Formats: sequence, C-alpha cells, structure tokens
Amino acid sequence: MIIEHILEQGQVVDSINTYLISLGFSQPLADSIDQFIAVTLLLGLALLVDLICRNILLKVVAKLVKHTKATWDDIVFDRKVMINLGRMLAPILVYLLLPVVFPRDPGMIAFLQRLCLIYIIVTLLRFINEFLLAIYHVYSDKEQFRDRPLKGLLQTIQVVLFFIGGIAIVSVLIDQSPIALLTGLGASAAILMLIFKDSIMGFVSGIQLSANNMLRVGDWIVMSKYGADGTVIEVTLNTVKVRNWDNTITTLPPYALVSDSFQNWRGMQESGGRRIKRSINIDMNSVKFCTPEMLDKYRKIQLLKDYIDETEQVVSEHNKILNIDSSLLVNGHRQTNLGVFRAYLNNYLKNLPEVNKEMTCMVRHLQPTEQGIPMELYFFSSVKEWTAYESIQADIFDHVLAIVPEFELRVFQNPTGSDFRELKNRN
Repeated sequence: MIIEHILEQGQVVDSINTYLISLGFSQPLADSIDQFIAVTLLLGLALLVDLICRNILLKVVAKLVKHTKATWDDIVFDRKVMINLGRMLAPILVYLLLPVVFPRDPGMIAFLQRLCLIYIIVTLLRFINEFLLAIYHVYSDKEQFRDRPLKGLLQTIQVVLFFIGGIAIVSVLIDQSPIALLTGLGASAAILMLIFKDSIMGFVSGIQLSANNMLRVGDWIVMSKYGADGTVIEVTLNTVKVRNWDNTITTLPPYALVSDSFQNWRGMQESGGRRIKRSINIDMNSVKFCTPEMLDKYRKIQLLKDYIDETEQVVSEHNKILNIDSSLLVNGHRQTNLGVFRAYLNNYLKNLPEVNKEMTCMVRHLQPTEQGIPMELYFFSSVKEWTAYESIQADIFDHVLAIVPEFELRVFQNPTGSDFRELKNRN
C-alpha cells in the first residue's frame, strides 16, 4: 500500500525538490536537478541491492551448500546459476520504482520499463539455461543416465526456451501481446518448419532412438554409407558424433540412424562372447581314408585318443554286422583324415579357456569350390576387447595352420612365383 501510494503521488521527487529549496536552492534550479538526484538514488539503491546479493546472500548460500553431504546441490547451486538469479533483483527494483523517478513523464517511464523488462527476460533466460546445464551435469554423471542422449534433450529444451524468450522480447519491443504475436506467426509456420527442419527432425529422431533404445553414448556402431565405424561419443539435437577406430570423427544426422540401417555391436558387448567365424581351404586331393598306421599315430594325440577308440569301435561293429569285406577301404564305414581333423578342431576349441562353452561352437564343411573345401571354425570368444580378441583369433588359426600337415592334409592356396620356380628347377 505504501509503495502504491508513493507511485501514485510521486512524493519522492517532490520531497527532494522541497529539500533542495530548504537548502537555499532556487526554485528553477531545484526543479532541474531533483529528477537527476532521484535517478542517481535509484541507481545507487539498485547497485546496493546487487552488491548485497552478490557478496552476502550468494556467499551464505555457497557455505550452506558446501556443508551438505549431497553433491548434486553443489552443481545446481553453482555460482553461475546463483549469479544469474541475483542479477534479476536490481532490474526488477528499477522497473518498479521508475514511476517514482519520472512522475510527470509517462513516455519516459514506458520506454525505460521496456528496456528493464527486456533485461529481466534476458537474465531470466540465462538463469534457466544455467540451471538446465547444472541439471544436465548432475544426471550425465550418474551411471544409469550416462549412456542416454541427454545432450539432445537439453538442446531441444534450450531451443524451445530461447524461442519463447525471443517471442517475449519482440512482443515487449512492439508492445503487443505474445499470444497475438504467436497467432501472427502461425501463418509463417511453413517457413519456420523449413528453417528448423534439421532441428525438428533431429528432435523426433532423438526421441525414437531413445524410446526404442537403439543408440547410446558408448555404443560401437557401423554405418558404411557414412563411413562410420567406431564408438558413439556424443548425441545432440542435430548430430551424432562417432569416433572411428582410426581416431577420425564422423558426424551423422540423427534422422539418418532412424531412416537408414546401421549395425550396433552393443548386443555383442553385453552378451557372453564375441563371434569368430573364419575358414581355411583344404586341398581336396589330400583327403583320404585313414590307414591303421594313421589311426595309431592319431591315438597319440591327447585330444583324439578317446574319439579314435570310440569311432573305431562303432565302425568295426557296423562293418561286422553287415559282413563288410575290409580288404578294400572303400567298403563299409571308414574314418578319413579330414573327419579326424574336424574332430580334433572341435575338441581343441572346447578345451580352450578363451572359448565360451555356453554359446555355439562347431567346425563345419562349407560348399567345396575350385579353391578346395572350406573348413569353417564357428565359435565365440569370451574375451571381447578388440586387441585381445584379435590376438586370440590369430593364435587359434596359427595353431590350425601348423597342425594341418600332421593329418596328411594340405592347405590350398593359389600358385605363386616361387612355386613355378621350384617346378622349373625340378625339370
């Protein structure tokens, strides 16, 4: 009530004028400087309020926050957040007291109040923005939110915030209602959608990626169309950044990940193993039936002893029941060096500690080609880290290639120059 009475009557300027006259100033001089003194007092009061807020209130809040056990309030009540909040008090005070300083000049009051209102809106936007950034830092440090596209959500809110703030500022400048301004902008919706097309599509795509759990920060993705093969390091409103294995950065539009196909290796990383699927080509001319001497040799291999004995017993019983003539190897059932080799590889893989025994593990023949019989090893390594995984894969196939001659088999490879030179020297 007191403030309203002062605003209506303009008693402050009149009181200053009366006081100046009592000090011996002439009436014309008092009339010319009373308003200047009122403005100076108003600015001094605003500066005093700002200093009290910065040097007393903010320090008190900072000390209270430091004494709490929680860490989130240290970020939310960060000095930048509180400073932007404190900056609003002085312009609000000036806005309210302007009619006191200019009681006889409504035009000046309206002009200065618009400036103050714009400053208040800008400060409010900065405060809300800093507050949102603080919340973003709080949740991005939490383990359960670390792989979520929080930055894209933050940028979306920032776009909406600054768009509303811009509308509010323009409405103050042209002295129109924000609602009327938005109604007028409705006719320009098509142009705005064209301007903000990438942001709108990025926002919708970000929601789809997050809702369907298609992409997280830290995922290994492959998208050959855009040359992306690496780890997702950032998901924003308009971009998805992928650090490739050669340390280059590929930037993708979020809507491309929704409209196009991409490969996400997260399933492999969260599973019990990483697949190894590789084959070697066996020369078909080296495949033959096993002789008794060959079987005796294979029995000495620890991984094959039980297999050879059990298989030979089954073969002998089968041939005996059918009264097979064993003088020819082609009659009845016989073991082949390729079959024994396949059994060895199966037992070898199942005895490796790096192989996940609970997932598929097999050795199989593929369709023979002009380059031999592909013998494929299909299993899962329990070690998924790239360098160690490649090392395990290399060690296994080093062993496979080295053991092939022990079974009187040959690995097929196209002739090289050294092969032709050797053939020439023989002739």
